[in-house]
Amino acid sequence: MTKLTVSTSPHIHHEATTSRIMLDVLIALIPAFAAAIMIFGVRAAAVTCVCVASCVFFEWIFEKITKREKTIGDYSACITGVLLAFNLPVTIPIWQAVFGSAVAIILVKQLFGGLGKNFANPAITARVVMFLAFSATMTNWASPYAETSWWIYPIDSVAANLGAAGGAMDALTGATAGADAVTGATPLVLLGQGRFDALPSVWHMILGVRGGSLGETSNIALLIGGIYLMARRVISWHTPLTYIAVVTGLSGLLGAEPVYHMLAGGLFLGAFFMATDYVTAPQTNLGRIIFGAGAGLFTVLFRIYGNYPEGVSFAILLMNILTPYINRITETKPLGAVKS
Repeated sequence: MTKLTVSTSPHIHHEATTSRIMLDVLIALIPAFAAAIMIFGVRAAAVTCVCVASCVFFEWIFEKITKREKTIGDYSACITGVLLAFNLPVTIPIWQAVFGSAVAIILVKQLFGGLGKNFANPAITARVVMFLAFSATMTNWASPYAETSWWIYPIDSVAANLGAAGGAMDALTGATAGADAVTGATPLVLLGQGRFDALPSVWHMILGVRGGSLGETSNIALLIGGIYLMARRVISWHTPLTYIAVVTGLSGLLGAEPVYHMLAGGLFLGAFFMATDYVTAPQTNLGRIIFGAGAGLFTVLFRIYGNYPEGVSFAILLMNILTPYINRITETKPLGAVKS
């Protein structure tokens, strides 16, 4: 009689691998990376490269010291580096970007066991830590770089707008304009102050000609990346579309400029690239909808009633903590299972 071999699940295998999925995410981030360089200048590329190199190095050195299997070939550290950079101002000091990379990889990812075992998104957690530790530099937003914004509108017009925006931010934070960038208030800051006449046009919000973190401003670029991920079946629509819809609808109900709340801040970056993280997001479609709705609710509450104008990172981090409970209440019953 032939011996029957029984193994643990999964028994159905798919051609998708961790490295292939991560590579798809990197490809999806290319439009936003290109837009960041066009909007803020070459320093956006420098900050991104530093974060990626630092994340890969910290993952390699930690695994070497602890004699763990090397995982830098799965591109997950590269994804963390890009997402962390996209959540930073282009003016961030390089050493602080390296510090944030260490927090993301060592404290959030590796100390919890590596990829698949971290309780929260490493890039988001690092951003929150950096905001608490370096609040001045983490809120030193740069206005679009005039010499690279000619494709949106004339340079003379850009320069005039930068001067006005820079003066507004100087009064708020005491920041001064440097040779390479001019600081300016973000749309969320302007919304919080009720300065609706100073808001960029909706078209500029869509393209990304506004203040903000270097990878979050171009909504059209992020949307292209998100559509690519959904077409490749890397992510589903449930979390990002629910997240964006709840932020838009709830801010409208509260009388808080729903279109600008949808397009401002890091909503598209968070919805498509961080709230959909395989490790820290729910595993069922119903759970993903609950996650997106909760993140949207907290984002609006933090933005409108909190002391800090943005709430995406805090909202996603809070929902990451709640993910195990969401998984528990939305888990599906295995075929043929009976209640014990």
